[in-house]
Amino acid sequence: MLGGARRRAVGCGVVLVAVLGGLTACDGNGGDEGGGGAPGSGARGGPALDAVDSLVVKGRAPKTGYERARFGSPWADTDSNGCGTRDDILKRDLDGVKFRGGDCTVVSGTLAPDPYTGKDVTFTRGRSRVDIDHVVALSDAWQKGAGSWRPSKRIALANDPLNLLAVDAGPNRGKGDGDTATWLPANKSYRCAYVARQVAVKKKYGLWVTAAERDAMRKVLARCPQEKLPGGGSPTEAPGRFRAR
Repeated sequence: MLGGARRRAVGCGVVLVAVLGGLTACDGNGGDEGGGGAPGSGARGGPALDAVDSLVVKGRAPKTGYERARFGSPWADTDSNGCGTRDDILKRDLDGVKFRGGDCTVVSGTLAPDPYTGKDVTFTRGRSRVDIDHVVALSDAWQKGAGSWRPSKRIALANDPLNLLAVDAGPNRGKGDGDTATWLPANKSYRCAYVARQVAVKKKYGLWVTAAERDAMRKVLARCPQEKLPGGGSPTEAPGRFRAR
């Protein structure tokens, strides 16, 4: 089972329910880009805005050779807990989770709210309106360093909870392999946390950014300069979680 914490926040008042993991703090960032949370926006590092300048800036490499299979079998059980990564993230990010045959196969729950739209989304296995998004898309990663990695590192990125969020399927599929320069969530209150998570993933794995991407990251995070980098020690450590209502 992944670690983490489940939070519900109203402004900066927080009711915290610990779930097998470390705790993180509410930063209460404002601005119309928001610092406020949704699944996976726990803060552990320094300011995300400062971290942007630590990222290497280079041009986008060709997409030549990219295949999803280069990042391993989808939703591998990289933490050896007996559950695939997809179900681990559903367990982490959904409310009212129900299982089939144990505590691995998630059959229903509610994403409340979806970080990309701010609306509640019902999950029913087989008729799902919920996707697991790679916050840094695997194709984007391939073009910004991952194409030269050893296979084990690509598998780690593809299954790292730091890089994964349960989200509404519609916006996720519209995002494609967009980076910060080309796609942001419609839910403005989640943009700071979203961009901070992209910065954290790229910093953790040594992925570079384009100049346009760096500038877009700065623009978003300048409105919430105290937004923290979400933490993640090992590639399978789940981040904390809090939500703004």
